[in-house]
Amino acid sequence: MKKTKFYSVHEKLNAKIVEFAGYQMPIQYSSIIAEHKSVRNSVGVFDVSHMGEIFISGEKALEFVNYITVNDASILIDGRVQYSAMCYEDGGIVDDLLVYRINQNKFMLVVNASNKDKDFEWMKKNNIFNVDIIDESDEYSLLAVQGPNSKATIQKICDKNLDLEYYHFFFAKVAGIDMLVSRTGYTGELGYELYFKGDEITAEKIWNELFNAGKEFNIQPVGLGARDSLRLEMGFCLYGNDIDQTTNPIEAGLGWITKLKKENFIGKDVLVKTKENGPKRKLVGLISSEKSFPRHGYDLSVNGNKVGVITSGTVSPVLEKAIALGYVESEFSKEGTQVNFLIRGKEIPAFVTKLPFIKK
Repeated sequence: MKKTKFYSVHEKLNAKIVEFAGYQMPIQYSSIIAEHKSVRNSVGVFDVSHMGEIFISGEKALEFVNYITVNDASILIDGRVQYSAMCYEDGGIVDDLLVYRINQNKFMLVVNASNKDKDFEWMKKNNIFNVDIIDESDEYSLLAVQGPNSKATIQKICDKNLDLEYYHFFFAKVAGIDMLVSRTGYTGELGYELYFKGDEITAEKIWNELFNAGKEFNIQPVGLGARDSLRLEMGFCLYGNDIDQTTNPIEAGLGWITKLKKENFIGKDVLVKTKENGPKRKLVGLISSEKSFPRHGYDLSVNGNKVGVITSGTVSPVLEKAIALGYVESEFSKEGTQVNFLIRGKEIPAFVTKLPFIKK
């Protein structure tokens, strides 16, 4: 089991630690609901150092990134970030990821923790442009500072004005440490992600300075449990639940990041056909006024007949209603359609709803 540079901090805070993607990670500190609400209402800090950072460099770095991802990286300028995905030849998703353009010849790809080794091998296998591909995941720590008061908190200890637009980044010093500061996150709130190198002493210094800066806002540490419920309220996909190698971006509602007019990229032919023919199933948001807990793997039904499966589910701490993502046969994907949660043999009424569940 690997440990992040913040492990001793989590221990001091009596976090509940679980194994996640090969790391010992905090699932919660106080309660998932309290941590969730601290991010929605003020500011919370997540240790997400388990994520992967893979650097692509060389004269054809852009061509390589465009070839292995479905979005169009050619529209990026220095300091821009893009949400994207990598696909297999059959259109199945290798991973979803963030693409950071540092300059024309250097990109940072931020990939999911559980996929980083697989992703790294996939990139090397498809390196037809002879670029340098370096996995620096173990060298980087990553904190996500999220919530309405995130900017005010970080600004106190940042040497640059934090007026970053969404999905932009710059290099700055935070708490005196060199960092890549990115206005991104997985919560739907105003938020920033801080990438930096250094040992446990450096990590603890940054953590402590952040919490001193956010003291007036009642800043809270937040675990992976609330990270999951926060992203689900926004309808954000989680790899391994809502998307994987058996799903493609068109049926997963990721058509908006899949640029089919772009020149050749891996999986393009299949995705073009899927778009032309229409997907047989679609990932939809479902909401129920009953508080029965919808869980990953539960069936979705109409008139007693299975029409799909839940991929992620919870009771929303903000809405206090059951919410879920799930794949349904396309004929049942229209907004307002009743598609029931099948929980312990009982049909719980739920309805297809437009995402996100929480309107921002």
